[in-house]
Amino acid sequence: MAEQAVSPMMQQYFEIKKQHPDEILFYRVGDFYEMFYDDALTASRELELTLTGKNCGKEERAPMCGVPFHSYETYVARLIAKGYKVAICEQMEDPALAKGLVKRDIIRVVTPGTVIESSMLAEDKNNYLCAIYLKKQRRSWRAGVCFADISTGEAYATELSAEKMGGAIITELCRYMPSEILINTAMLDLKDVTAYIKQHTSALVELREDACCKDSVIDAELTAQFGADWRRTCGFAEGGMVPYAVGMLLGYLKETQKHGIERIRAVQNYADAQYMRLSPVTRANLELTETMRGREKKGTLLWVLDKTETSMGKRLLRAWIEQPLVDSAAINARLDAVEALYQENVARGDLKEALGRVFDIERLTTRILYGSATPREVCALGDTCEALPQVRRIAEASTAPLLQKLAADIDPLNDILTRIRSAIGDDPPANLKDGGVIRAGYNAEVDELRDIMHGGKGFLSQMEARLREETGIPKLKIGFNKVFGYYIEVSRSYTGSVPDTFTRKQTLTTGERYITPELKDLENKILGANERLLVLEHQLFADLLSAISGEILRIQKTASAVAQLDVLASFAEVAVCNNYVKPTVDDSDVLDIAEGRHPVIEQMLKGSLFVPNDTTLDEADNRMLIITGPNMAGKSTYMRQNALIALMAQIGSFVPAASCRVGVVDAIFTRVGASDDLAAGQSTFMVEMTEVAEILEHATKNSLVILDEIGRGTSTFDGMSIARAVVEHICEKIGCKTLFATHYHELTELEQDVDGVKNYNIAVKKRGEDITFLRRIVAGPADDSYGIEVAKLAGLPSSVTRRAHEVLRQLEASAPGANASMQLDFETVHAYQNPEVPSEVVDKLKSVDVETLTPIEALNFLYELKKALAK
Repeated sequence: MAEQAVSPMMQQYFEIKKQHPDEILFYRVGDFYEMFYDDALTASRELELTLTGKNCGKEERAPMCGVPFHSYETYVARLIAKGYKVAICEQMEDPALAKGLVKRDIIRVVTPGTVIESSMLAEDKNNYLCAIYLKKQRRSWRAGVCFADISTGEAYATELSAEKMGGAIITELCRYMPSEILINTAMLDLKDVTAYIKQHTSALVELREDACCKDSVIDAELTAQFGADWRRTCGFAEGGMVPYAVGMLLGYLKETQKHGIERIRAVQNYADAQYMRLSPVTRANLELTETMRGREKKGTLLWVLDKTETSMGKRLLRAWIEQPLVDSAAINARLDAVEALYQENVARGDLKEALGRVFDIERLTTRILYGSATPREVCALGDTCEALPQVRRIAEASTAPLLQKLAADIDPLNDILTRIRSAIGDDPPANLKDGGVIRAGYNAEVDELRDIMHGGKGFLSQMEARLREETGIPKLKIGFNKVFGYYIEVSRSYTGSVPDTFTRKQTLTTGERYITPELKDLENKILGANERLLVLEHQLFADLLSAISGEILRIQKTASAVAQLDVLASFAEVAVCNNYVKPTVDDSDVLDIAEGRHPVIEQMLKGSLFVPNDTTLDEADNRMLIITGPNMAGKSTYMRQNALIALMAQIGSFVPAASCRVGVVDAIFTRVGASDDLAAGQSTFMVEMTEVAEILEHATKNSLVILDEIGRGTSTFDGMSIARAVVEHICEKIGCKTLFATHYHELTELEQDVDGVKNYNIAVKKRGEDITFLRRIVAGPADDSYGIEVAKLAGLPSSVTRRAHEVLRQLEASAPGANASMQLDFETVHAYQNPEVPSEVVDKLKSVDVETLTPIEALNFLYELKKALAK
């Protein structure tokens, strides 16, 4: 069977698809976005769409599926979440006015890192696109790294230089957690980075060709974005790698976004040493923004501290938690601002009320710039402008320098508010196509067209009455038919009175029909009023968006200040609600915490008492605390709470303690818990040793290190030897503040052997075979491991724990150096562990009804039992 000729529309489709082979093409046809061939097969499978076929002039029908254009965002979001890219092909002209084939073109390629639609974004999380440019120079690596969130216009960049570049890049990726990563070909040599991205993130990786990174290409991209003097404007160092990363990112955005790239007006350069170093392991162990179990927000530090009112504040709070400061002056500026808000309950309440009326103007402005904002979103910007003066007044009233600075950065945007309120009605429709967006009185033609639409017949009646009076023809009337449109009909007896301005159109047996230029104009207005009104409203709305876009820098600066105020107010609110105190933060070597509490666990245990504990660490006599005690007693909680308190202080938050002094720490390292890395073929012990090796390599004397159960993944003597060697190395070679929890009681001897080591234990109260965890840390080593008692608490059968006690006594008695008098047989051990209880006591216990006893009766009964036991 001969193939038919391919239709012009499908020819157009094939040409466009050829330019975007790696994206799913959403091809606009009327009210649908259609997909064909492999794209259709993929989309129907991933989106569960019905697959149909289309005649394309070939022997087999082309697989086809489609989605409604007015709800396409939902489908695009699902494809993006699955790692696909989507090219949006739009009709570039009105099909009703097109001559021949409707012109179509790609208006945008949506990728995980270039999403701007609010329906596809988490309001409390930035969506970063990352570009990494790597270059090897002699024996060392240098890299430029850039992160940009085009939904907010933020862009950050830094230069890395390290022998082990992989770890440095992974640290930066953990700081921003991008959803899409652009790399150059040199990055393929860093296997540890590519393995980390694949195993621990869901980011889409895009390899950019070397041609995209040529000096001439990079210079052209940066010149187009920031001007010819871009190096000075952006503060890029001569010969640095950052311009390559930024230029690579801008080039990719121009390829995919077509327009709107001007949203990125500046790039903020930051140094790696500007923020506390937090490895991926540390972030996971401390559960800063997601839990280790379900990767959810509840149960994290972010969950505790988030009492923000705005989406911008929520994103900034997450960023501050991910990037604690190491500059004591900057930290104290935040703390002073929080203190001012903490002390002013009324002002803080008013501020939070005003912030509650502030919309997400960062992302709103981006959609305005792209021309995709809806009328209601523009009104939301106007509502925000109305709230800004109150926000500014409250911040201005404070004596805290940071709050005053932020107040100065808030522009009330009165001119934008006036423009929006004068142009947009009070209750605009959700979509521009629905009409009724422009406020009455804003544009004379809009008002006239609405009058015509709503009162066209009135206009005709007025004209008819006027023409009767002017011509003296009493029975002149205006009529309408589909052939001639509107006409003036005059009976035959009055045709002599018809003015010269009337043009005869049709002769009837009873008279004549005429038209006039005025009537024709009115006809055109009435018949085209609705269509013309929609076009005019679109144009006026586009003009409004363009005018607002011209003020983007003012809006962006204001949004940044509002977000910071929101986070500071959130810190103050949390401090009041949770009884936190202002920490003293300085450049000393001290971490001194009185009655510290775990910020998350105490909130999870609402209604239960959390036992606070003290901590004193420095780089001299208290460099390392060796903590012993049974499992489940609270060692890990204690160590984590100290790390979290130090981190909270360095993000500018008050802390859960009675008092606190924090000498700025440059990094927090943790080695907590046991896990296999099966994907990398590593056992628990191998993972543990790898993490310890990283700590020993990167920790400085200003770091805080938390080590839990080092060496337990191998034999006792091997593990003990490794643990002791690690303790000695940290104390003698690094000298950093360290909390070291262990079950190797032999390590407690190091207090006498190594300077700076102190023994502490978690207090336990023991009654026979039963123990109670007091959760209190006290000086000195633990007197026992209490392993069998903990096993009993965990639910091991009593027969098993009794037998374990018997074996333990035998092992202890037969150990080398044990006293010969301790050589007991198992029968003796059993009798020792199960002493006979007087029958009188047993009888009393069996007969009493505990639930009916009053407190006094219970005390008297206890006294009687004690007397019976003493007989």
